[in-house]
Amino acid sequence: MLGLIILVGIFQSWNVALSIFNMCLISAVMTMGANIQWGYAGLINFGLMGYAALGGLAAVLISVEPVQEAWVAGGFSILMSLWLIVAMVLAIRFVLKNFEKSKIRTYGIATIIIAGIIIIRVTSETSIEAIENVNPATTGFLGGLGLPIMFSWIVGAFFAAGLAFIVGKVALGLRADYLAIATLLISEIVIAIIKHEDWLTRGVKNVIGLDRPVPYEIELQTKEWFINLVAKFNSGKLDLISSITDKQSALNQLVIEGSSVFVKLCYSGLFLIVVIALLIVTQKALYSPWGRMMRAIRDNEEAANAMGKNVVKQHLLIFILGSAIVGIAGAMLVTQDGLFTPGSYQPMRYTFLIWVMVIVGGSGNNFGAILGGFAVWFLWIEAAPIALFLINLFTAGLADTHSLKIHLIESVPYFRYLMMGMGLLLIMRYRPKGILPEKIEIK
Repeated sequence: MLGLIILVGIFQSWNVALSIFNMCLISAVMTMGANIQWGYAGLINFGLMGYAALGGLAAVLISVEPVQEAWVAGGFSILMSLWLIVAMVLAIRFVLKNFEKSKIRTYGIATIIIAGIIIIRVTSETSIEAIENVNPATTGFLGGLGLPIMFSWIVGAFFAAGLAFIVGKVALGLRADYLAIATLLISEIVIAIIKHEDWLTRGVKNVIGLDRPVPYEIELQTKEWFINLVAKFNSGKLDLISSITDKQSALNQLVIEGSSVFVKLCYSGLFLIVVIALLIVTQKALYSPWGRMMRAIRDNEEAANAMGKNVVKQHLLIFILGSAIVGIAGAMLVTQDGLFTPGSYQPMRYTFLIWVMVIVGGSGNNFGAILGGFAVWFLWIEAAPIALFLINLFTAGLADTHSLKIHLIESVPYFRYLMMGMGLLLIMRYRPKGILPEKIEIK
């Protein structure tokens, strides 16, 4: 994979190569989260999109400066609504703990939820409208805490873990196929809330200009140390230019290109640290007594339950851990992009593509999950250039106006799905356990 990325840098550009590399690293984090749930415990989670979106939401709530006018317009009412939600949760917990399971308890919980929603809606509706009317073109929401955006990686993990706790309590008792449907629908609910609650995230109007943990390209282009670094790195090229004016013009262009490469390298360093740290932790967990217990539960729940293992509790724990890792990846993605676009959270990209990565790489193997993240994302991005190259190669004898050649070139964007499907079929036929299957220890 490293060799393929280097080839992209040589034949296309290093900006493209590093962009692919960074997205591969983020994908690797997501696949490790999914692999923990499926590979360790056999839990199907089709709600990855929702947890990634919560990670992105954390980036907004942590890094954006608070909008003072919006807080004045309706901040107090929003805080009161949050306290009402806390009171609802405590009331439901009290009922669950102090009353035996019965229809009366069920109706009581339903009454608390419905009454709470109605009260929250009535008390906050006017304030929400006032918040969203505060300069809606640029703000129209409460903003965040104005902290460094890297804190959002941790907060995103907690957001995703909190949702996973709720989902796990409700859905983990379901059969595998029903669990998959439930997690997918709950993630769609999360996305719908993020898209339509403008006071929280600006909705489909997006949040742009988020803070970043690395330098800005424009700032780098004015730094003397960076200009000298670029000049030293490209001294061979610059020495071939005799004219001082042309040399300066070439240096300016190299500085512009180099600034983008330098920023992407900074992101690569940060993402590599996360991937390596997660890999070390997940590997130690996999081969620890806890990891062996989880695989025993995965392979035979009845036997593990008969040996005194709390299967439900362990399933909930691993569901929370895997979702938290996906939340970290969601925050990393928004950090790299510098913008939060709720409309971009589609199941194809954030759920099913991640599952393809886990299947192709090898479920139950952390290295396989990482390899799958790299291989599938690389193919997803480079499918169109590869298809265009092959079309031009095999139709070299045809005129540019030939109908077949024109049709094939116009169909290049769809070759991505064709190549993904063919690749998945070949893997499932010849390597059904993935490129790097799970290693079974025999002692």
